[in-house]
Amino acid sequence: MGKAKFYVVWEGVNPGIYTSWTDCQLQIKGYEGAKYKSFDTREEAERALNSSPFHYIGKNAKAQATPKSLAPDTLPTPGLTSALAVDAACSGNPGPMEYRGVYLPGGQQIFHFGPTRGTNNIGEFLAIVHGLALIKQQNYNIPAIYSDSANAISWVNQKRCKTKLERTPQTEELFKMIERAEKWLREHTYTTRILKWETKSWGEIPADFGRK
Repeated sequence: MGKAKFYVVWEGVNPGIYTSWTDCQLQIKGYEGAKYKSFDTREEAERALNSSPFHYIGKNAKAQATPKSLAPDTLPTPGLTSALAVDAACSGNPGPMEYRGVYLPGGQQIFHFGPTRGTNNIGEFLAIVHGLALIKQQNYNIPAIYSDSANAISWVNQKRCKTKLERTPQTEELFKMIERAEKWLREHTYTTRILKWETKSWGEIPADFGRK
């Protein structure tokens, strides 16, 4: 059983704290400007609910937006009927970083991690590897992963996260994640295609956090 999560909805149909992603989705889906975030403990969630959402999701955030949906015939790469889109967001460099993956064409969030101290490039790298591992582990019929980060795609292909972030007690857990991701890449093969999302041509990647 996965670790329990507490979802804070600051702006949605009924703001509050929810203990399942499904219940959270009911409050934010289709709600323009929805603001929400997950927390590991109820104490953190209650503290967040009584604070400004921008303390947690960035002052320039429009929202921690619900992902965009694409019709099957509008997936950018011809021949694809489904894919996973991944993206990361970081407030500062380094700073609080998180990443997620969403399913295309439906737009459902499949996984989310963070925030933790890191960089955007690290988040993009870990998001791709997280997606690859999940697809293989669950035997999902998802033939491709889209990322808008050329650096992250290159690092995955090289099986090495070439970050310049300093390893400190504050970033130790993140570096352990990086090591696990690199180990997974060395020890596993996969057929999932990793494709570059062309933002200029296609708009923001559907996994974008909406903070630009």
